[in-house]
Amino acid sequence: MRAETQNIVAEIEKSLDLLAQRMNHETAQHRLEEFNARVEDPNLWDDPAAAQKLMRERQMLVDALDTYDTIKRDLNDNAELIELGEMEEDEEVVAEAETALKALRDKAAQKELEALLDGEADGNDTFLEINAGAGGTEACDWAAMLQRMYVRWAEKRGYKVELQSEEAGAEAGIKSCAYKISGPNAYGWLKSESGVHRLVRISPFGKGTRETSFASVWVYPVVDDNIEVEVNPADIRIDTYRSSGAGGQHVNTTDSAVRITHHPTGIVVTSSEKSQHQNRDIAMKALKSRLYQLELDKRNAAINEAHENKGSAGWGNQIRSYVLQPYQMVKDLRTEHETSDTKGVLDGDLDEFMAATLAMNAAGKSRAEAQAES
Repeated sequence: MRAETQNIVAEIEKSLDLLAQRMNHETAQHRLEEFNARVEDPNLWDDPAAAQKLMRERQMLVDALDTYDTIKRDLNDNAELIELGEMEEDEEVVAEAETALKALRDKAAQKELEALLDGEADGNDTFLEINAGAGGTEACDWAAMLQRMYVRWAEKRGYKVELQSEEAGAEAGIKSCAYKISGPNAYGWLKSESGVHRLVRISPFGKGTRETSFASVWVYPVVDDNIEVEVNPADIRIDTYRSSGAGGQHVNTTDSAVRITHHPTGIVVTSSEKSQHQNRDIAMKALKSRLYQLELDKRNAAINEAHENKGSAGWGNQIRSYVLQPYQMVKDLRTEHETSDTKGVLDGDLDEFMAATLAMNAAGKSRAEAQAES
């Protein structure tokens, strides 16, 4: 077997080791037998919520075992084909098996990344907020660029993207926006994007000077029926606002926009759909999600430091820099991952940056430790 092929085999075996660790392969079969026994309990569906949770956990374990077994079987089969091909000097068989191994390496690497998404809320849908920071009009334009970047990233993955609220900038771009993004592991992928994003470029607004702009991104999971978050009515204030169409005597004006303020934490959420009832529901769900995110941060600060380290949207707090002048470079300051393909990144090619942060978090490194090492 050629050295290059041996390296590919080693990479696949490394991915298999990680997959085995994440699902605790030594006890996986025993746990599956326990799940199967509980599924056969005739009283299982007396508690639908508990039953659904059990079925999800069982299916996750089944999928993990199937993935591991399939990759391992394909690795062994292709390695044996290469050995037979080399013994019989059949270059065509060897070439086909080597091509299959390269594809298997990519599949194993992808499954390895997906295995890192095993946090309590990683599988949930997510809310994503963007706010312009220091930089005035430049910052509002930068916030709109980030808005486009994340929408494109989500759409490439086939996720459902719903605009919750948006405030336009005074001259260009947006001051803020909020989205609900729905799809498998939406929160698990996007959670690493929380923080301040810095842009360096030549001003597009006639100045001809190099400008630095900031915008903050805030990501928190959608709280589903399996996560209970209690909100004391005495702790919140609900404000409604009148919204109208373009104007004219036949345009109806109704109370529709809703803002909820949570006094103990200072969290403010808004929604501006057409229905006030719908707005209240959306805003309350967003509030519960924000409160749940705070609890996640407290319980696992090493993995998700978004709340602690987000800081103000300005110098010294950025997690990633996007430099368009005098050179082209996007660099994550936590993982040191970088690329010169700035256009691709701004068009939504973010997977490599998210994967690098997932891998860093899985290794147990905090943001400060990663920066100290660099």
